[in-house]
This record gives sequence, C-alpha cells and structure tokens, in this order.
Amino acid sequence: KSELMECILMSVLSTIRVPKPGDRVHKDECALSFSSPESEGGLYVCMNTFLGFGSQYVDRQHARTGQRAYLHITRTRKAKEDDSNSGSGHPPKKKPTRLAIGIEGGFDVEQEQYEEDVKVVILPDRQEVMSEDLATMPDVVRERSSSADSVSHTLQVQQWDGEVRQESRHAADLKQLDNGVKIPPSGWRCEVCDLQENLWMNLTDGKVLCGRRYFDGSGGNNHALQHFQETGYPLAVKLGTITPDGADVYSYEEDDMVLNSKLAEHLTHFGIDMMTMEKTERTMTELEIAVNQRVGEWEVIQESGTTLRPLFGPGLTGMKNLGNSCYLNSVMQVLFTVPDFQSNYVCFHRAKLGYGLLSGEYSKPAPDPGDENGASEPRGDQIGIAPRMFKALVGRGHPEFSTNRQQDAQEFLLHFINMVERNCRSGPNPSEAFRFLVEERIVCQQSQKAKYTQRVDYIVQLPVPMDQATNTEELQEAERRREEGDSSAPTVRAQIPFTACMAALSEPEILTDFWSSAVQAKTTATKTTRFASFPDHLVIQIKKFTFGLDWVPKKLDVSIDVPDTLDLSALRATGQQPGEELLPEVAPPPLMTPDVEVKAPVLDDSTVSQLCEMGFPPEACRKAVYYTGNTGIDAAMNWIMSHMDDPDFSAPLVLPGCSSGPGTTPTESLSEEHLATIVSMGFSRDQATKALRATSNVLDRAVDWIFSHLDDLESMDVSEGGRSAAESEGGRDPPPGPRVRDGPGSESEGEGMKEEALINQKKPPKDLGYLYFYRRVAE
Repeated sequence: KSELMECILMSVLSTIRVPKPGDRVHKDECALSFSSPESEGGLYVCMNTFLGFGSQYVDRQHARTGQRAYLHITRTRKAKEDDSNSGSGHPPKKKPTRLAIGIEGGFDVEQEQYEEDVKVVILPDRQEVMSEDLATMPDVVRERSSSADSVSHTLQVQQWDGEVRQESRHAADLKQLDNGVKIPPSGWRCEVCDLQENLWMNLTDGKVLCGRRYFDGSGGNNHALQHFQETGYPLAVKLGTITPDGADVYSYEEDDMVLNSKLAEHLTHFGIDMMTMEKTERTMTELEIAVNQRVGEWEVIQESGTTLRPLFGPGLTGMKNLGNSCYLNSVMQVLFTVPDFQSNYVCFHRAKLGYGLLSGEYSKPAPDPGDENGASEPRGDQIGIAPRMFKALVGRGHPEFSTNRQQDAQEFLLHFINMVERNCRSGPNPSEAFRFLVEERIVCQQSQKAKYTQRVDYIVQLPVPMDQATNTEELQEAERRREEGDSSAPTVRAQIPFTACMAALSEPEILTDFWSSAVQAKTTATKTTRFASFPDHLVIQIKKFTFGLDWVPKKLDVSIDVPDTLDLSALRATGQQPGEELLPEVAPPPLMTPDVEVKAPVLDDSTVSQLCEMGFPPEACRKAVYYTGNTGIDAAMNWIMSHMDDPDFSAPLVLPGCSSGPGTTPTESLSEEHLATIVSMGFSRDQATKALRATSNVLDRAVDWIFSHLDDLESMDVSEGGRSAAESEGGRDPPPGPRVRDGPGSESEGEGMKEEALINQKKPPKDLGYLYFYRRVAE
C-alpha cells in the first residue's frame, strides 16, 4: 500500500507547491460558495493555488484547470460540555481577562469545539493519502507533500490581540523636571477638579489630572489631555494600575496605549516605588472588556430577558462576526434587502455574498453533535456564513477596512458604493437606488441675487440639536451630580424630537465670508439645501459622532423618535424663483500672478480616495490634496474642515493658465508588471489589458474590476490591436452626467436587520439607530 501511495503522489508531485511566507491559504472557505470544512463533504484546498473549494465545485475546478492534488479537510463538532452541571467536575467557563480574540484569556471563538481530519485526495479518481501514510514516504515525496501540514497550519483561527502595545518613542529619552514633586501612594485627586477616579500622572512634571470624558458623560473632565495640549509633555501613567508587573501608560503624542521600559525609573523620580504598589483601579483593558459586556444599549437591542424566535429561510441568513466586523455585516444585510442589489447580485456566479444571503442554503438550524448512533438534533442558532474572503476583497488596500479594528458603518457604506460605482460603469448599477441630487441655493444678502448648484449624494446626514432635548432638567441634574463626584449618578440619555433634527437640516446656513460676484467683494450670504430628486431608497445617518471644544471626538448618547414614514415633499428644490436674479458668472480675483505658468497638478490618488470614502465631494477632496501640497491625509483633512463652508467647496478645481483639465495627465502605457501580475492569476493578456485600461492602470482596482466582469471577459471579442470594441467607443470614460431616479417625497422605513442569528424582534429600539433606510412609497 505504501508503494502505491508513493506512486500516486509522485504522479502529481510537480504540481504541488509548498506555501511560502505571505501565501494566503484558504482552508476555511470555498472560493465560490460559503462551504467550509464543517459543511457536508468538507473543503478541498488546491495544493497549487491554495484556494478552497466545496465538494460541489472541486470537480469543476479540476476539469477547468487540470489540477489533481487537493487537501481534503473535514471538521466535526464536538459535544458541548454542560457548564451548568455542578456534578460534571468541569469548572464554569472563564470570563475574559484579556482584550483579545482567539488567545488565552481573551474572548472565546469556540475553535476547540471541532475535530479536524486532513488527507490528500487525487482527482479524478479520488484516491486518498492519509496524513499518517506520509510519514513512511521517501524524503523527496515527504518534502513536497509536507505542504499538507503547511496548508493545514497556515490559516489558523483569526486571532486579534487588543493588548499588543509598542514601546513609546518617548520612553528612552523622556524629559523629567526636577521640581521636587513627590506623589503619595494613595489619596490622589485631580489638581483641577478634585475628581478621585480615572486619574493620570504626567511622567514629565508629576501633575495628577483626570482622564478623558467618555461619550456617555462618565470618565473624567479631560484635564490630563488639556495639560498635554498646553505643555506637550507626552506620557502619562494611570494611577491605581501600577503594580510590580507594570501599569497603563498612554502617549498623547502617539495617541495610543504604549509600553515604557523605563517606567520604574520614571516613577522613582516622583517617589513611587513600583515594587510596592497594588492595583486599585480597573485597567483600560478591563474597562474595554466591560464595555463589550456592558448592559445598556446592546442589551436593549438584544431585547435582554425576552425569548426571541429565530428565523430561517431565503433572505434570512445570518453573518458571523469575524472580530469587529459588525459594521460590514450590518451594512451588507440591509443592502441585500434592496431589489437593485438582489436582482444584480443574486446569482452565485455574479456575487457569492448575494447568493449566500438570499438563497437560504445557509439559513438552516445548525445541528448539535449526535450520539454514538449518529443522530443529531438542530440547535437554535443558524449555520450562517462567514464573509472572510469578501471582507479581504473590499478592504484590500484601504488603511482602515483592511484591518480588524472597529469601523464606522456609514464610512463603509460609502466605500462600498464607491467600489460599486467604479465597477458598474458599463452595466446596471444598483447604487443608483440610493443616488440623489442635492440643490444648494446661495443668496447674497447685499445684492439679494442667488446662485444655484447641484451635487450628487447618497446619504442624508441628519444633525442632532442637543439644545432641543425634551429632558433638559434630568440631563442637567445628572451632570451636576457627576461633577460633584457622585458615583451613583444615573446615566441619562438625551431625548431629541425627530422634528427638531429635520428643522436643523432644513434651516438656512449663514455664510459670513462669501465672495459675491454681484458686489465684487466678500459679504454675508445664506445657503439653503434641498432635494433636487428623491431616490428609491433614502439613507439617513444620525450624526452621533462629533467633536468637543477640545477637538476630542465623542459620541452623543441620544434617543430620537424616528418615524416609520417620512414626507419630505416640503424639502423639494424649486430652482430659480420668478423674478429672482442670478449672481453673475464672474470668477473671484486670482490668487496667483497671471504670468506664472500653471501646470496640471499631480495629486496623490490614495489620499483623494480616502477623503472621498469619508463622504466628502470628490472635487473638494482634490482641492484639499492640491492646496496642501500632497502632504498627507491629516493636512488634507484639516483643509477640508476649514473650508467646508466655502460656497465653492464642491466646485471643480480650476487653475488660471492651465490649458488641460485639472489633474489630467498624459495617457501612460500600461505597466508590464501589472499585466504580468494579472496574467499570473490565470487571465489572458488581452483580459488584463482591458482591466487595466478600464481602471487607469491601477492594479488593485483592475483586479476588482476583472473579478466583477468575468461574464463579459469570457465572451469579449478582442481585436488584433488589443482593444475591444467597447474600448474603442470610449469604454474608459465615465457616463455623461449623474443618472438619478426621482419620485414623490414619501418614504417608508425598511426593516432593521441583525447579523449572526436572525431573530424576529418584538420591540426593536428604533430610537437608538445610527443608519436608517427608507424606501419610497408608491403613489
């Protein structure tokens, strides 16, 4: 048998690759479906490309590529231990003590609940080589086929450790003042407000001050932060967390928790003996874990204490949290309730995620492990889907969405819409369901002449006027008790009427530094924003995140009585009024010397893209990058924040003396390196050429494009010159002007959806939402 197995492996040895560092081995998810090692038939991992395929697709992949060697992985669920059984002898499940996922002491991902079986399968005859048989093979066979072990260990369960901290760059040479300050071992108070908790000692001058104020009003009063802003002293240690093993150290300049290898020395300077200190306050890690387990808004959303009925079937598929991926899951769940996305991406060969969510194939009760006879009973939760490959695809190259950090759902929605827009220029575009036109009317208060402009948008950002809260007295009383150090002061949520938010959205904005072409000078103007069209589906974002007076971001804890239906007819734009005069089309005086030749600027596309994905108008993003000299995202963001009220904020970037269009560059030849990269993925050179030409020679965008146009590429007719007919007709050019839908201004709210386990909520907390999706009501 050993000789037979050796002959079988030798016949495919040349096609087996050993994974190298950096190779992605997809052992947890099929490339074409959401089949996994736990699915019926298991998962087959190609030992050449390292892509995984479910049992229903592996034969097709073999027929298409000729690849014969696959690593077959199956996992079966272990029986769960009953922690509540006191007689079982097993200790109860431990609470997390570390801000981590999949790491000892962190949040449990239950990977240990599966038993894994691995073997090599040779197609088409499905000859099997068990892992134990490999040990008896000759060295040359064992060396190549050891990729089986490499594959099975390359992608372990996704781990995330929120406690991995870097050494502060200030620690080694930290300046400490010889001011005679000595800190007692207890009895600390903030030197400004007398607060006795959440206290931080600055390691440069020994000042003891309170920490930041949290979004719910608890925490401190920001005095430690203000001290850094005034002095620039960067490091502070949290009093009460100092032990012989270390302490919480924060770097204001690096804006993160850090390590300080000289902490004992720095504490000794102020009379603190680190070896004798005991912990008296929760560390920042413990506070964050408490937030993840908090009772409050999350418990309300989950309707804690209520028995909820799980839902199953087509369109009711849950998505597993991959570690801080709830923003992605929530957005995609709602998008696939929109008919445009359903009709465009329902077929699995067009969009794996759409099929996974809508088909019902994965919306079934997950079975419990059976008894010795193999019987099993379904559990209450779903099988669901884990969108690992989708998350990797949409986040690739993005500085935030490519990470495992928490992200903003609104920013991700705009990022995804931007990707859809890029890849649907020549076909149906489902993002048109959200696209609408905004009309801005600016009236010069001195001449009473007006200017009208229009822009495309996808989301209405609804302001939250905190001064309109209906429970002001309760809020003030809770704030007073908190400032007096009353730890029992309740957390009161501001009650804001939805009508007050709409009034704040519709009221005119005062522009104090408006350049009027009618009077040829700067004066005051008013800007009014209205809908020039109403989309099929309207997205409303509650602007819960804002900046305090110290520019520290904070979240508003508010309850808003959002209605089920809206009538926005009163916000319909009317255009130029009868008898109204328009401002003359005269440009303001140039800021540059006329005889200076101005060349088309070369802008940093990555910075422009990041700004656009935050929701700012593309032309404003281009101007921000240009006027800050391509110096990075921070400088560009500061420019945007300083010029948001400019009347020409969204106007195109126009430079005096620039004959070619702003930002235009000569057509460049395609990168041979980019062509080779795409060809290496199995596509023809003509297909790679088309993808790069359609995406301005940007490799990441070209890869996105090519996978979004597989049907077109398979049937494309490429001429001898290497250009398709579509390209010859100007396939690279964007569509002429924005296409928007329009209809009455009556909108009805869509259903809220959750992620991993779909349930029928009895009392969904609509007043605590962040994004609201409304669909237009038929006339």
